[in-house]
Amino acid sequence: MSDRIHKKEVVRRVAQRLDADENAAEACLDAVLETLYEAIKNGESITLPGFGSFYVRPGRPSWAFKFNPAQRLRALFGWSSTYKGPL
Repeated sequence: MSDRIHKKEVVRRVAQRLDADENAAEACLDAVLETLYEAIKNGESITLPGFGSFYVRPGRPSWAFKFNPAQRLRALFGWSSTYKGPL
């Protein structure tokens, strides 16, 4: 799992999945990412069911950014022995 995809490929895949053009998919992706950025910047947590949670923990002298993966991702990487759903 060492392959990396870049934004352009994510946009292409989203456009294909939505049966939409790439400009619309890119606008959607940009809006989602900006919304997530603003929430984290404001100290809010984000939960995406089936993917995981992102949160910041204010501390001294800096903040910590945390990601808590959902059970589906934990199972994918062998971090969960309890998840029985599809990968």
